[in-house]
Amino acid sequence: MEEKEPKKIIGLMSGTSCDSIDAGLCIVNPDLSCELIQGINYKYPPHIQAKIFQAFSQEISLKELCQLNFAIGECFADAANVLIAEHGKPDLISSHGQTVYHFPYDEKIDSINLKSTLQIGDSSVIAAKTGCMTVSNFREADIAHGGQGAPLVCFADRQWFKNAAVQNIGGISNVTVVSDDCLPFGFDTGCGNIMIDYCVKKFFNQPYDKDGEIAKSGTISESWLNCLLEDEYYFISPPKTTGREYFSPKYIENILKFAPESPEDIIATLTALTAKTIAQAYDRFVYPNAHINEVIIGGGGAYNKYMMKLLRGYIPKHIELKTHEDYGISNNFKEVMAFALLAYCNYYRIPNNVPSCTGADKSVVLGKISYPN
Repeated sequence: MEEKEPKKIIGLMSGTSCDSIDAGLCIVNPDLSCELIQGINYKYPPHIQAKIFQAFSQEISLKELCQLNFAIGECFADAANVLIAEHGKPDLISSHGQTVYHFPYDEKIDSINLKSTLQIGDSSVIAAKTGCMTVSNFREADIAHGGQGAPLVCFADRQWFKNAAVQNIGGISNVTVVSDDCLPFGFDTGCGNIMIDYCVKKFFNQPYDKDGEIAKSGTISESWLNCLLEDEYYFISPPKTTGREYFSPKYIENILKFAPESPEDIIATLTALTAKTIAQAYDRFVYPNAHINEVIIGGGGAYNKYMMKLLRGYIPKHIELKTHEDYGISNNFKEVMAFALLAYCNYYRIPNNVPSCTGADKSVVLGKISYPN
């Protein structure tokens, strides 16, 4: 067996918010610790970003999707090459890709299971344009073994944290629970920033609610909030995952029919929805099954001061509320670091899913390899 060595790995990630490609140069060590050397947010070219949102809404042809797969591969390679120009070639590139559809349900046709996921951004393009071996398509092997293909960051959380609910608030909110008294488990708690971002763009023509200032200026509509909290997703027991397919523009426009008149009140209430669904998910699925001392927030939500204030009010006082920064892990680039770790494990053939989180029938090695030549 090959003796394990530290590896320099560039992680590439674009999430459900699709605001940029997160790229981070990491050093991953044999003990599976990870250090971020430098992280950047690489903006998509405007027309490519527009095409991605069209793909989310299923408004593009198969030809356009085919083209977009390679175009995003070029964008990911360009992001990696910014870091390569400054730091030299890494040992590996790890690319999560851009999820355009995720279907984690056991639906069948002619007895064939249709559970599936699609991340685009062709890794052969990344390998060719960077000259680096590239690991990609991490979710598929988990689904092939009966899992939901998510959450995958649980593997990193299990290595890096103890007795905590590790909560990411990106476009979608997801949690990993790491406790001494149970196997790790994780699930998507529900909507993160997707609906907030959509409405901030719709009503204020801004990409997001910086620091939660718009929400802070509004008033939470308790009646509308209580209505939104009745969505069936929040009551489903884990393992479970969700995405833009569920919290779609059609979904958002439907709930806006019952929204308060003030746009500020809408943003305040949607921010409260994210915070409240996280807290309720803990009440229903975490506290009865695991002992935790703290909640650790990462992702864009960690910078939303109003959301953090609400969370502090919704979570029991004896549980500490922290961010990833308190542990020396970037709020912005934690997922990049996690996927660098997954690629390291792929290289050394270390199983890198967590079946108790994803529902897979076994631990397997996730990721496919593309070579530069």
